[in-house]
Amino acid sequence: MDSDRRGQWLRGVLDICVLAMLAERESYGYQLAQALDGWGVGPIQGGTLYPVLLRLQKTGLVTAQWREGSGGPARKYYRLTNDGYAALREGGSAWLTFVGPVNDIVTKGVAR
Repeated sequence: MDSDRRGQWLRGVLDICVLAMLAERESYGYQLAQALDGWGVGPIQGGTLYPVLLRLQKTGLVTAQWREGSGGPARKYYRLTNDGYAALREGGSAWLTFVGPVNDIVTKGVAR
């Protein structure tokens, strides 16, 4: 896939993906990046992910807490706030409303 196109798509939905991942459990940045890659989103660089996490924190959608690592450095764990859950419900619903018709259009075009 064209990396520029992938990057544009990812910028549009990365916030929602991060909120959805944090709805499952709190996590630190590297762990989030690995989980997103595992879901097939592809590799997410720290220079892409950490500004998203900072923005979500500044807007009150996530909280962050430093914790000592067992045998390693301290890690900053992120957790969804109540506003974060609400933003995920709203943003996720809007995304599904948008992507459904797009998927139908693309599927029809590809099948030709």
